[in-house]
Amino acid sequence: MTELNGQDEKIIVFQLKDEEFGVPVQQVGSIERMQHITRVPSTPEFVKGVINLRGVVTPIIDLRTRFDLDSKEHDESTRIIIVHYNDMEVGLIVDSANDVIDIPKEAIEPPPEVVGTVEAEYIQGVAKLERRLLILLDLQKVFSSEEVRELKTIEG
Repeated sequence: MTELNGQDEKIIVFQLKDEEFGVPVQQVGSIERMQHITRVPSTPEFVKGVINLRGVVTPIIDLRTRFDLDSKEHDESTRIIIVHYNDMEVGLIVDSANDVIDIPKEAIEPPPEVVGTVEAEYIQGVAKLERRLLILLDLQKVFSSEEVRELKTIEG
């Protein structure tokens, strides 16, 4: 888990539906364009399958499905954010990846009960940046330990 009580946080900003989210840049390996995803049978609905990313089989998660948001056709701005999580790499499908920003620690507040359409259980905090609200995801809460075990079997 990323420490929020230190210096400024460097965050990768991405879009899902009408909300901006962020994950710490230290957890991000790369940002990829959409590519062919091979479906894996008997996986949860939010696991879209796997890709071969530079020789590494990487499970791909659709965050819209995971957060019970309406589905959306993938387009030119759709991206896969490869994150390092629990000794594995996981790809997160997002609507777009916008930029990298520094967030002062004093701009980060604990999560409220509900933020937009995403339940607070997945949220590490909310950053208030002038006119923007940025939802900081807590990757440890996005996946249950059982789901992590399942993802590791997919990864091989």
